[in-house]
Formats: sequence, structure tokens, C-alpha cells
Amino acid sequence: MPPYTRHNEVLILDRRPGNVDANYFNQAQTALKRIGQQIRLKIPTLNHLDLIVQQDAWIIVDRVLNDIPVVAWTDFQTEGRNNLHEPIACEIRLYHFAARMVLKTTLDAMEDILGQSLAEQDSDKPEKVLPFKKDDNPA
Repeated sequence: MPPYTRHNEVLILDRRPGNVDANYFNQAQTALKRIGQQIRLKIPTLNHLDLIVQQDAWIIVDRVLNDIPVVAWTDFQTEGRNNLHEPIACEIRLYHFAARMVLKTTLDAMEDILGQSLAEQDSDKPEKVLPFKKDDNPA
């Protein structure tokens, strides 16, 4: 599947600085490394909206309207990042007047779906944790 780029081609209604919680960001990055370079998720509670997760952007698209973007998180500020717990600064692009209403719902759905996908993938692999060697001469 070619990368989705319409979020860079369609007129933006509003753009604003924002933050993405580190849990969402870290999980998305892990999923992109393990599952693929572009992940498309159906958002369960939002009937005709999908989320496309890419390295440089997360885009909510309207499947019924030929994948027109609704919201996009872009320009993640990760350069020089030296922690895993602080929010990631980004730009939030709004393409629809009611886009703000789906932000939290979408991120929560992404967390649940990606978490399940990663857990299923991990359950298929044998454990990589090595046992401690037993010390025959305890002090």
C-alpha cells in the first residue's frame, strides 16, 4: 500500500500546536517497527473513520468520502528526545469543523487495537528471557 499523502494536499481548516501522550507515541512507534511502515485501523466507535499510522503522521480519514482527512497529527518533535515518559510536541491539523470531537476517542482506540496486535504478535514468539545461572558455590 503506498503511503497516504492527502493530508499534505488538502486544504487545512485549522492547525495548532499540540502534544501526544508518550504512551500513545511509544506504542505507535513499536507497532510501526514490528507490524509495518503504515498501519490502517478501523475506529470501532466511529463507524466510517479509519486511522492511518505512519512514521511522520497519524491521520484520521473518512472512508465513506474517499479517504478525505479529518484530523492529522504531524511534525512530531522527537529530535534530541532523551526520555520515554514525556509528551511529544506535534502539530494537529484539523480538516473538518467537528474534528476535535474525535481526537481522544481515536487515540484510545489506537492504543487498544495496537496493544492487542502487539500482544498477539508477541505470543507467537518464544520467550527471549534467559534464566539466571545457578551458583554452585554460594557465599
